Amino acid sequence: MIKMKRLKISLKAARTNAQLSQAQVAKALHKSKTTINNWETGKTYIDYGNLLALCSLYSITIDDIILPF
Repeated sequence: MIKMKRLKISLKAARTNAQLSQAQVAKALHKSKTTINNWETGKTYIDYGNLLALCSLYSITIDDIILPF
């Protein structure tokens, strides 16, 4: 299992690389900005379905998020 600290860094990096704000991601996924922030800060875990949705939005694979660690 990957460490939450590394996952939150990876989630934020993927979003910024996609040049999207948390508000834009929240709108695209029909989530609140707080939810996106909580995933990126490690306050809550992201589930697999939402991780897939993020990867699709960012045009990356899950491996791009997980494998660097």
